[in-house]
Amino acid sequence: MSSVFEFDAVSRGNAGTSSAKAIRRNGNVPAVIYGGSGDPELIELSHNEVTKKLANEAVYSHILQLNVGGKMQNAILKDMQRHPAKDTIIHMDFLRISMNEKIKVHVPLHFINEETSIGVKAGGVVTHSMVEIEVACLPGDLPEYIEVDLADIDIGGSIHLAEVVAPEGVEIFALTHGDDHNFPVAQIVKARGPAEDDEDAVEAATDGEEGEAESSE
Repeated sequence: MSSVFEFDAVSRGNAGTSSAKAIRRNGNVPAVIYGGSGDPELIELSHNEVTKKLANEAVYSHILQLNVGGKMQNAILKDMQRHPAKDTIIHMDFLRISMNEKIKVHVPLHFINEETSIGVKAGGVVTHSMVEIEVACLPGDLPEYIEVDLADIDIGGSIHLAEVVAPEGVEIFALTHGDDHNFPVAQIVKARGPAEDDEDAVEAATDGEEGEAESSE
């Protein structure tokens, strides 16, 4: 791991909607940390500080150091709820982890060599079926992201999960369920030009006219 992310938090004694609303009014985020050998603990964090740290994509796939009243705990960000209409975070869930036990985490995919790929050079367009994948690994092996190389993909070609090269010690979780979970990650498809769109429109209109003629006979 190339970065260390530390979140400062304080314990909160009260649960419930009214308590959570009061925390938000004070500019903080209600949260909970659970798992491991400890009991679930209600905490709150500064909304401004959380927002700044979440601007870094790596936060979502890193082991975080949660400082709760001077006690450091290793955790991952397991879930987060945002307000549906405002750019605010309304709740966070942190999962305690042990450095000796495997965890399952969603890791972002970084697609490389898109513009120089065989298919794009031939006029194709890249479409992404996934932007992240779930992996299983020890916390110390958790990658910040996984690269997917599209250099050799031609028009009509694709990359599936089994072709994604994960770092040593990192397992792509979906593949543990069998070959039927070897889903596509990205494809290069033929770009549709204006002429093709016009032909499709004419063909659709012609089909409609033929259908009307048949129904009137």
